[in-house]
Amino acid sequence: MKKTFFFLTLMCIIIGAYSQSYKPWEQGAFDTRKYRNVFVEMGYSAKDVDKKLQEVFNDVFYGPNKVYFEVGDTMGYVSDIKNHDARTEGMSYGMMIAVQFNKKDIFDRLWRWSKKYMQHQTGPREGYFAWSCKTDGTRNAEGAASDGELYFITSLIFASNRWGDDTGINYKAEAQRILNNTMPREVELPAGPHGPRSPRQGEPTMQKQQAYLIEPETQLITFTPDGFGQRFTDPSYHIPAFYEVWAKWADDGRSEYWKKCAEKSRAFMHLACNEKTGLNPDMCQYDGSMMQGFGGRRNGGNNFRYDSWRVPMNMALDYEWSCADREWQQKYGEKIQNFFYSQGINDFVDQYRVDGSLPEEDEILQAGGFRKLRHSIGLVSTTAAASIMCSHAKSKEFVDALWNAKHVPFDDGYFDAYYDGLLRLFAFMHLSGRYQVIFPE
Repeated sequence: MKKTFFFLTLMCIIIGAYSQSYKPWEQGAFDTRKYRNVFVEMGYSAKDVDKKLQEVFNDVFYGPNKVYFEVGDTMGYVSDIKNHDARTEGMSYGMMIAVQFNKKDIFDRLWRWSKKYMQHQTGPREGYFAWSCKTDGTRNAEGAASDGELYFITSLIFASNRWGDDTGINYKAEAQRILNNTMPREVELPAGPHGPRSPRQGEPTMQKQQAYLIEPETQLITFTPDGFGQRFTDPSYHIPAFYEVWAKWADDGRSEYWKKCAEKSRAFMHLACNEKTGLNPDMCQYDGSMMQGFGGRRNGGNNFRYDSWRVPMNMALDYEWSCADREWQQKYGEKIQNFFYSQGINDFVDQYRVDGSLPEEDEILQAGGFRKLRHSIGLVSTTAAASIMCSHAKSKEFVDALWNAKHVPFDDGYFDAYYDGLLRLFAFMHLSGRYQVIFPE
């Protein structure tokens, strides 16, 4: 009888511990300063997790397939290898990773390169960043993509909090300059309803227009901060917790405004994600509705594809840091994992219509010269990161899938060291508790 009682007690302890490890937290790191190591909770040793995280970091910054390159003694860039350029997306991601890993030299090199070659120092786009440059610094485009500014600002604030502003770069002042220049202002930019292009005969070459990073009426982030991209948004640009960072430490006099932006962004995500599948479109209207004409069905802009992969990870980050929308985010995390699980955890592809059906050939967005659906490690990574929000047992299978996934070329030769590699690293940071709010030291 005693043996039976002991056995049942032991089983209850084991089951209780198992259940607890899958229970998402109810307070965010802004309040607790604590982070879950989901890998350890799910059975991996802390030593193996630390080793794996360092290996993934090295793959991105130092390995044979690295995307980070140093220039001289003071600068460096992150390159989208397959497209032969440097993008504000990758540069600002690199800065965020560098400050998280306390790699000040890498951070400063990336910032100096970004400021010298990408940031507009004067003119109508002052403060904004040209979203794509050749690796020698020559600009491929003048306009900005709003997610770059989002990450630049947040990573600079974190750098200020971690290293101070008297070590050669005044990080806080640089962040404030971007913020001040991205507030609504009248500028003169290339004319035309379809964005920067050569004007048609009889059209003015330039026109005055309002430019802003955050759309004033909805307080939601724009697709691009110009007359073209300000008409709609990209769900993958929405990281509400970043606005909370700005509210706490930007010291730009707009704290209440940024808190409101965070609230609006969370409410928007409820509208942008499909109620059944959890999938979100590549771009959409500010009310969450599908695009019409440009960006709509004719070219797949209403589909879940490359940009969209980031949303599960972004929601996990907001959940980890703020936990302000935890009930919806918990349901969202399980919903989107349930969808991909239904497609086969080792088989789901990287582009879908938001209702879960497969896109037609002309809707598939090509990458690296290939127009093909794949089981991409970038999406494997972000769906695994969603496990932070989940309590169902399936979440462990997603975490295991990421742990065991090999970042190697596909059989046809396609390989994305850049986007897949960065998302993989971010996911390992999330799941190991190493993607953190950096408080002032």
